[in-house]
Amino acid sequence: MECTKSNPLECCLFFTANSLARDITRMGEEEFASIGMTPSYAFLMMLAIESPGISQKEISQKMNMAPSTVSRFIDALVKRGILQKEGQGRMTFIHPTDKGLQLQESIKEVWKNLYERYSIILGKENGDELTRLCLEASRKLQQE
Repeated sequence: MECTKSNPLECCLFFTANSLARDITRMGEEEFASIGMTPSYAFLMMLAIESPGISQKEISQKMNMAPSTVSRFIDALVKRGILQKEGQGRMTFIHPTDKGLQLQESIKEVWKNLYERYSIILGKENGDELTRLCLEASRKLQQE
């Protein structure tokens, strides 16, 4: 795409990536509202369900979020009775509760609904390729 002076923001990765993030976040929040969660909480839950005893540090790394943000998310989910924390020295390990395990199928269904929703708009192949390119770019930028 050639950059035009009539709309230079369309040529800026910072602005276009943030615009895309706002759009997909809105869609995700709309979908996950059906189960009373945000997409970030749901992803954290899936990590805890798929890897019981996962460390808080590993969750932060996998979600590419600050440890303090992840800690806040975990505390909120502990208050809801769907996660529990286990401290061992300076490490904190996260486990789903029975109540949390019961959410697994609902979370998977909502992820599927979100995927189908944006795939209809973007086209499945385009959505999958965009996901791949975003992940690749993110990993390269993290190495800077």
